Amino acid sequence: MTNRKTAASKASEAQVVATAAQEREEETPLEAIASICSVLVIGLYILTFIAQNFVIPSGSMEKTLLVGDHLVVDRLTLAPPAKWMPLVRYREPRRGDIIVFIKPVAEPEPGPDGKPQYLFLVKRCIGIPGDHIHLRNGIVIINGVAQPQPYAQPTTPENFNEFLDDFPSVPPGDVQGSTESWDVAFPNYIQNGDLVVPPGHYFMMGDNRHNSLDSRFWGFVPRADIIGRPLFNYWSFKTPEEEYDQTGAGHQIAWMFHVVTHFFTDTRWGRTFHIVR
Repeated sequence: MTNRKTAASKASEAQVVATAAQEREEETPLEAIASICSVLVIGLYILTFIAQNFVIPSGSMEKTLLVGDHLVVDRLTLAPPAKWMPLVRYREPRRGDIIVFIKPVAEPEPGPDGKPQYLFLVKRCIGIPGDHIHLRNGIVIINGVAQPQPYAQPTTPENFNEFLDDFPSVPPGDVQGSTESWDVAFPNYIQNGDLVVPPGHYFMMGDNRHNSLDSRFWGFVPRADIIGRPLFNYWSFKTPEEEYDQTGAGHQIAWMFHVVTHFFTDTRWGRTFHIVR
């Protein structure tokens, strides 16, 4: 009697499994397409509104960020508050934040498709609206107080540059790399030897102070041009700084082959999942 019940139970279980398998196999092509589309939509939403990949193309933030660092950028925290996401913790940029933003230019250059081509940069926020800023021998002084900045490249007698290290004592119009619009607007923001940050704008500088084209050369960053802040470095690969200036399909294929063949030896494993500060 027990054997019959056991056999019946096993038969019943087999029937349930077969029925479940049959139900899984009965997914229609339309349902499969809908599933794929839902995944794509969620991924697109994340990349558009929540997080974004960003690659460091230059050494202006060394040694905080290195050429070839691949970052995950938080696009929510520094975004303008939205009523449709009331639970998100929004805040304004602060001094010391590392920020991704659109380079401020009077007229963006057109891209291959004829549309304006914007350049994304990553620098450290030095001044917020209302701050009075000047540098003396490479030391940043804000509202009369010298700022400790252990992450910044130090100034020495060998690398001292009057424009970079005693800013704003030398007008940017006399310096290569400054923009014409900043050359004209610059005198309007000088008060008693300080540069005053206007409302709704921020002053950015690279940690590699003597190798960084930043707000000293092209001025303030509007609040609307701030994209977000890097969270962590998910992958870092040894990359020449000139690599990101190269174009052409042949070079891109050659570089991809280099990455594949040197993935284990040239990946900076110690920087994987490194928190950006």
